[in-house]
Amino acid sequence: MSTDLRALPLPAPDPRARRSLRLASGTALCLAVSFGLGLPVPMVTPVLGVFLLTSLNRPMSPGAALGLALVVMLTTGTGLLLVPILRYYPASGVLLVSLCLFFAFRYGLRGGNGLVSTFLVVGLTMISAAGTFDFGLAVTVIEALVKGLLVAVMALGLGHWLFPEPAGAGAPPAPAALPDVQAARIALRAALVVMPAFLLALNDPAAYLPIIMKAATLGRQSCTVSARGAGRELLGSTLLGGVLAILFWAALSLFVHLWMYFLWMLLFGLLVARKLYGLSPSRYPPGFWVNTLVTLIILLGQSVQDSAAGKDVYTAFAVRMGLFVGVTLYAWLMVAWLDQPRGVRQLSG
Repeated sequence: MSTDLRALPLPAPDPRARRSLRLASGTALCLAVSFGLGLPVPMVTPVLGVFLLTSLNRPMSPGAALGLALVVMLTTGTGLLLVPILRYYPASGVLLVSLCLFFAFRYGLRGGNGLVSTFLVVGLTMISAAGTFDFGLAVTVIEALVKGLLVAVMALGLGHWLFPEPAGAGAPPAPAALPDVQAARIALRAALVVMPAFLLALNDPAAYLPIIMKAATLGRQSCTVSARGAGRELLGSTLLGGVLAILFWAALSLFVHLWMYFLWMLLFGLLVARKLYGLSPSRYPPGFWVNTLVTLIILLGQSVQDSAAGKDVYTAFAVRMGLFVGVTLYAWLMVAWLDQPRGVRQLSG
């Protein structure tokens, strides 16, 4: 009797576990390096790390890293060019920033590089707002972005060395480009989400830079939500990020040390990454969990800096969380308002 068996094709490997480990370890490493080396605006580095690690499933080649560095130079240069206009012609400057934000979001929605779109938004808002207050602060923000990007790229490379993609794992499909009319409407909505935080930061950029970073994340997230689920996704992820930040702070208070900061970030990052990549069942999309993780990093990073500066951490956290909720409610309102005409047209048709 013949015992020949034909080789059955092996199932495609599931890369989600390694991607979760890569995201958690890379974010924790960015956090530890930024605070350990005392980089300017240290919460920027892990936030950029999250954007980079969730956007790329392949290590960056030297050429791609150089290209991304040139993009950062372009975005920072654009922000600096807007500073004189904002100082001497504030109304025209605000309108120009709004227009640039619209084109930055539209570029990403029309099939452009999502990382480039994100860096354009961050550079346009954070650097121009800081420059209107103090040119030295704008230079500090530029330094934070450049150094943060370098650390994030190194964390991405190290993560792929430690947890490489399984052989045969396919690259995720690129998001489809939206039609012109739909892309323009969603880009307008995202720009309107970011603008109030930008206007608020023009009064005191040093205090409101975290709000700009949060608003940029909300603008990014609002590009993928509908009016029906906007409240649950936008507000829910913000509140969950705040709750996780409180739990993280309580755990870190048991033993305050940089390595414990790293280890707790690794643990919380793994919990969120499992939801983000679907290893643990969740009814929320990946954007919800990215916003949750970014909110956690911003709130916690600012609390650590407040503690080091001798400020009242709990009062500052309550004020910052209130601002985050306010910005999120406004984002929800913009999504509902700008989606309403389309829904009315569909009902009438």
